[in-house]
Amino acid sequence: MTDRYSDYNKLKFDYPADRVLRITFNKPETYNSVDAETHTQITDVWRDIDRDPDINAVIVTGEGKAFSAGGDFGMIENMTGNFNEIMKTWKEAKDLVYNIINCNKPIISAINGPAAGAGLVVGILADISIAGKRARIVDGHPRLGVAAGDVAAIVWPLLCSMAKAKYYLLTCKAVTGEEAERIGLVSLCVEDEELQKTALEIAMDLANGSQSAIRWTKYSLNNWLRQAGPIFDASTALEMLGFMGDDVKEGVASHREKRKPEFRKDCPL
Repeated sequence: MTDRYSDYNKLKFDYPADRVLRITFNKPETYNSVDAETHTQITDVWRDIDRDPDINAVIVTGEGKAFSAGGDFGMIENMTGNFNEIMKTWKEAKDLVYNIINCNKPIISAINGPAAGAGLVVGILADISIAGKRARIVDGHPRLGVAAGDVAAIVWPLLCSMAKAKYYLLTCKAVTGEEAERIGLVSLCVEDEELQKTALEIAMDLANGSQSAIRWTKYSLNNWLRQAGPIFDASTALEMLGFMGDDVKEGVASHREKRKPEFRKDCPL
């Protein structure tokens, strides 16, 4: 292990095979929730991976029973009504998606258990996404009181159709690993005990393949995502606008109190 990633102290790194890097969300006591510092690190790390001459493939997974529960309440509450924090998070949210899209190394996600929020960005934007049967994929933004931003608008309709994307994004219903594979939201669903082995086997195959061919194929295919850039930018801007309103306060409170939210019934738009 070189010191290239030593500053990323909120993430765990190891090399399970030659020229394969594994990144692990490493806060199992909170289902690998993402605080502000982790959000910055998972955004910035892809630039270093892109420039790393010693790796050819990347695996991303979560420690323990979850992939990632998404942004923690402390981060959300710090953003609410805070214009400067909202601007900072908006830039990072955009950079996170574009940095993954533009990273030249193929990325494999091994989705173990719940996956939401910023963690889910990596999970389903990965070049090859593998879910265990116990995976629970959910984009809960509207349940929180903000528009579905992050990666939703740029990739869900492309992966699983507009009809399915609207159903799951508007209702915030969870998608099981098996259902995610059936509708095309993830590449594969495997038995949970086979998840890490399958991810590593695929990563090794990619690490030993023609790097120019693999990387140029990824680049070409990701132009489908790049052309959706204006859709994505609008979605994240509207998500951030929601953090200036009252609904997000009720959304966080209802989560903390484990009850249904009571949002205002009217909206000027």
